[in-house]
Amino acid sequence: MTIGPGETGELRLHAQQWSSTVVGHHRLRHDIAVIRLIGEFVPFEAGQSVEVQVPQHPGLRRRLSPALPPSLDGKLEFHVRTVPGGWCSGSIVADTRPGDQWLITDPAGWMSVDDWTTDVVLIAGGTGLAPLRALLLDLARRPEPPRTHLFIGGRSPRDLYASDMLYLLAGEMPWLTVVPVVESGDDPNWIDEWHENCRVDIGFEVDEMLEGTLADVIGDMGPLLNHQVLVCGSPAMTRATVDRLILTGTPAEAIRYEGV
Repeated sequence: MTIGPGETGELRLHAQQWSSTVVGHHRLRHDIAVIRLIGEFVPFEAGQSVEVQVPQHPGLRRRLSPALPPSLDGKLEFHVRTVPGGWCSGSIVADTRPGDQWLITDPAGWMSVDDWTTDVVLIAGGTGLAPLRALLLDLARRPEPPRTHLFIGGRSPRDLYASDMLYLLAGEMPWLTVVPVVESGDDPNWIDEWHENCRVDIGFEVDEMLEGTLADVIGDMGPLLNHQVLVCGSPAMTRATVDRLILTGTPAEAIRYEGV
């Protein structure tokens, strides 16, 4: 379909949209929340993002990536992090309440794992984990999931907000290896009350974490010649990681990424 001048608004007006109700809002860090919803089935693919409208900002759309694969019973989950200066993301993290009605539109994106792939490397910075987690759960549905290495990165251990869930997943999925990466093994010296309130004794120990940036750790592995590589995170992290992958010899056509 070709969109001519002035047609974008009309196209959006008639675009299909789906309604979903917030059933859970969990603050995991001072700047991160997990939002769970149930509503109409949304026909997206694992790894894609969708546009959401929230009641706190009527008419304003923001792209978010579901952290669950498509579910016929209408379950959705989003991991949202406050962007510095981002008043919409900050409001979603702080002000979302059960019962809120969200509108979902425009599934899009190309983060996917080919059916014939036997070795996969997933690289997630921060809440870039969300679409890659959806892909992991989708891969688990395959009769023979590919060997998969998931690298998750943060500034410090406290940034690895889903380490308990990933630790458990790795124990249940023999084809999955999770590699936590932190720029520093020391957490900030200020207390994050949200982290303290949800702290559990399940997860990776600091001495199990590789130290450095995701770009450095991945670059030190050398070229990934027989893998499909997916990268998702902040624009800076994604650019640095993709550039390092290509510099060290990973074929550009083997890399898919979002965040730039």
